[in-house]
Amino acid sequence: MSSFLISFVISAIFTLLVIRHAHLHEAGLDVDLDGIQKVHVHAVPRIGGLCIFAAVAVNCCISAFRTKELALQIGMLLLCSSVAFAGGLVEDFTRKVSPIRRLGLTFIAAWMGFVLMDARISHLHLGFMTWHITSLWIALPLTILAVAGVAHAINIIDGFNGLAGVVTICMLMSLGYVAFQVNDTFVLIAALVVAGAVGGFFIWNFPAGMIFLGDGGAYFLGFVLGELSILLVMRNPDVSSWYALLLLIYPVFETLFSVYRRVFVRGTPAGMPDGIHLHSLIFRRLVRWAVGREDARALIRGNSMTSPYLWLLSSLAVVPATLFWRNTWLLMACTLVFIIAYLWLYSRIVRFRSPRWMMMKRRKTVLRD
Repeated sequence: MSSFLISFVISAIFTLLVIRHAHLHEAGLDVDLDGIQKVHVHAVPRIGGLCIFAAVAVNCCISAFRTKELALQIGMLLLCSSVAFAGGLVEDFTRKVSPIRRLGLTFIAAWMGFVLMDARISHLHLGFMTWHITSLWIALPLTILAVAGVAHAINIIDGFNGLAGVVTICMLMSLGYVAFQVNDTFVLIAALVVAGAVGGFFIWNFPAGMIFLGDGGAYFLGFVLGELSILLVMRNPDVSSWYALLLLIYPVFETLFSVYRRVFVRGTPAGMPDGIHLHSLIFRRLVRWAVGREDARALIRGNSMTSPYLWLLSSLAVVPATLFWRNTWLLMACTLVFIIAYLWLYSRIVRFRSPRWMMMKRRKTVLRD
């Protein structure tokens, strides 16, 4: 718990300093207010990931005075993640790093984790049997695709104040809980450290949106989630591999469904940005209608009101994953239920038939002379 609190305080201080510095020197500001996925009206620093990464690094140095072996492992995680983080951070500052290059850097980071940390997918639980993967030519590409996919998925859901922050904190706390159950100290401490760092960033991100996570932060958190999930499952046979899949199913399925929608339904490139992700639809067809105004304050309010819907959706996966972490059949069933629920909810909202329980009372606009 001390690791969580230390990271929280350090990240909160760093984030405040970055907010002030960015506005003074216009460094890392998101000034593209007309993009199809943009839902803010003022230039906002989008380098919150820098604060999170720095907080974890400082905590790693502090841990070196307590347990050198643990600090070395966290340092190795930072080293591997720095490649993916750097690509996203440069994009945050320059807007000149394409999605393909960022994904390529994440592949390299996952390869480094495979070699340096032995973070590899070595077995998969398939109901009645366990598939042991002994071939390097299967384990390596499968691991790289899994880690890079999770990193990209977190970047996909990073669209509203507090959305990616709370989702990743819940996932990290779940990883910490399961790691505690199986006595995996490294995963436990690493999860708490990163969760604390995200918490320190979160207080400035939600609800006012004073700073954004940015691509650097999204790729860093996604990479850490992927690596810790693999390490926890592969080093502890009691933990079902379906635990990791259910835990991460919301961002992962959002990404897969987005690719399907773009390529097979709309006939556009898979990397083409659009404004019809589930979180975007909830904002445009539920929240913004309920807010009823178009001024800056109303837009910020609508932005922050969107995230709780997705927090609830994500919890439908995180909670059962945490409760049934060793029961493969239950985890498989919960994964299927989540996918069905997601598709049902998306189809209802996209056809303007949102469930009644999601509808909010429309606020009346007050006109003043």
